[in-house]
Amino acid sequence: MKKTLIASAIAAISFSGAVAAQATLNASEMAEKMDAMPQVYGNIQLVTTYDDVKDGANSTDFADNGSTIGVKHDHLIAPGITGFFKAELEFNADDKAGNKGLDSFDEAYIGVKGDSFGQVWIGSDDSTFERAVEEISNFWEVATLSLSGSYDTGEGDLVQYMTPSFGGMTLGAAVQINGNDKAGGKSYPYQLSAVYAVDALELAIAMDSNDGASAYSKRFDPAVASTQSVNNENTYGLRASYTLDNLRLTGQFQTRKNVRDSYGLMGVYTLGQNQFALSYEVREKDGTAKTGNNTTDTIAIQALRNLSDNLYVYAEGYLGGGDDVYDTGRVDGTTGSDIFSDERTVAAVGATYYF
Repeated sequence: MKKTLIASAIAAISFSGAVAAQATLNASEMAEKMDAMPQVYGNIQLVTTYDDVKDGANSTDFADNGSTIGVKHDHLIAPGITGFFKAELEFNADDKAGNKGLDSFDEAYIGVKGDSFGQVWIGSDDSTFERAVEEISNFWEVATLSLSGSYDTGEGDLVQYMTPSFGGMTLGAAVQINGNDKAGGKSYPYQLSAVYAVDALELAIAMDSNDGASAYSKRFDPAVASTQSVNNENTYGLRASYTLDNLRLTGQFQTRKNVRDSYGLMGVYTLGQNQFALSYEVREKDGTAKTGNNTTDTIAIQALRNLSDNLYVYAEGYLGGGDDVYDTGRVDGTTGSDIFSDERTVAAVGATYYF
């Protein structure tokens, strides 16, 4: 009897030990699987804005400012070669009525990268030109009056390549593949860039061929004014940035023959959890036809406070000036034409929670 009890006890102990070992093994396997799972991230961005056009209309709005949820993942294909993907979907967080949830997307691409050859990726992403040169307009949270350049190649249907860094020099290239079913037909607009970074200094140069189906490259049809082609001249951009301790200074310039030139200066100062920024941007239309509204300028200012690692709040202000480029919403009673103003002011207060 006692021998039977002892044997049963030994069997029970052995069984429970096996179960514990199996549980430990499963936990280890589970941890490996968790590490291999895609990373989920996202944000909710909400903002209140006041928009006023001199001698015209003004409005106040509570709005979504680009809320997204995304998934990304990478894995080792072979020693030194990694495959990766990213999908970032957009939704409106401000208005429940009529809201369809995830209603569009910002980025979606797949690719491979390696230390020896750089990286190549296909899909929808910020373009090569934009990443190299367009720092100022991409900086602002609201960017209502920020002035981007005159490049036309979009962010979709792209094949992009970026080299490894050669002594601080990184080269980039992109081609947009537009098939026969796209508006304007088949086309292959491309972009090239070079970015040199050494210590606190960054220098960048980029170009866009502007050969896609856009307002500047459609075939001219005298019967349809909207298809009139200004040109499909290349866009060229330059940027210089310098970081001195907590202060980053950036200057950039973009030009396109017979279309427009744009340039800007920006300073960003970080003090603990606070960030302060100021910029001045100018856009000058080119061409032979002088219409009286060829120049636009914008002064922008920001104060941002990081409340935690996941939440920040900010206030931004924009003062737009130049020629008569802002629609007042009024119509001239004599001519029936729209009335434009030379001044527009936008103020914004917002918050972003991200994880």
